[in-house]
Amino acid sequence: MAKDLTASSHDRQNILNNRYALQQAEQHLGLGGVIFEGETVFTKAQVVALYEVSESTIEKYLVSHADELKVNGYTLLRGKKLKEFKESLDGTVINYGTKTSVLGVFSFRAVLNIGMLLTESEPARLLRSRLLDIVLDVMAERAGGHTKFINQRDENYLVSALQEENYRRQFTDALDKYVEVNKWTYARFTNLIYQSIFHENATEYKKVLNLATKTNIRETLYSEVLNLIASYESGIAHELEQASNKLGRKLSQKEAESLFASFESHPLFKPLILDARTKMASRDLCFRDALHEKLEAYIQSVPEADFDRFLGEKSRSLEEQLSDPETLAVLKRLKDR
Repeated sequence: MAKDLTASSHDRQNILNNRYALQQAEQHLGLGGVIFEGETVFTKAQVVALYEVSESTIEKYLVSHADELKVNGYTLLRGKKLKEFKESLDGTVINYGTKTSVLGVFSFRAVLNIGMLLTESEPARLLRSRLLDIVLDVMAERAGGHTKFINQRDENYLVSALQEENYRRQFTDALDKYVEVNKWTYARFTNLIYQSIFHENATEYKKVLNLATKTNIRETLYSEVLNLIASYESGIAHELEQASNKLGRKLSQKEAESLFASFESHPLFKPLILDARTKMASRDLCFRDALHEKLEAYIQSVPEADFDRFLGEKSRSLEEQLSDPETLAVLKRLKDR
């Protein structure tokens, strides 16, 4: 989907938190700047020239988006720091005023940030377009060409997937033993779990992620979501057993669904569901360009740690993980439990 960086703080921050994309951008955009304390920085005058806007325009955004720009590297130099900055220029001609006692400087990240905000600048518009291309290229390269199964690059995915599979067997066994099942029972209760956690049934979820009909949804879920599903499955299995034994018979479909409604309202799940919804909605929009409309209120910018988790050196394809003897040993221990 088309991204309007000028309007979406989440989309802006997702780019600025992606250090792999920023490394490529700094290498290829050639924006200039000066080196100070090992980092490329820009004065306000340089930013004005770069984006071909007035100083008052830059000032306007420094006021209206002060917190965002500060978080992303805009800072004021005073006293010793300002003196060191002036000395570091070593003859470089920078228009900051010889009597300046306070000087605002932009990190490379902050320069990109304000470029994603400026609606009055054609150079800024072109920069936004190039940035989005760089992000797509970096994402595809580091994710092995596609992002549909980017969740599997997380080093926690395999363990979570195997654990969930074990709890799912307990869940389906409990349905067989303690509920009057029909051919729709398993799908019905699976969808109840999905809807409880992320407000979508299996069909809706596949449509959002554009998955093939026969794709196993669990292969696309993040480890935190799999862990929560496993908790539901284990807990529901226990509740079904307890209720059936108390009545001395199998539960009807209606009784089982009533038990589930009571189970899912337990306060224990509230923070876990909030975390799962936030991670799923935010990551899918960032990494998969997939919007879960029913979870739109939970969307946040993806933290820098998640880019390392799914795109960094520790992230590996499923094939690479399965060829690792240590990983295989862990999986074997889990399977033998």
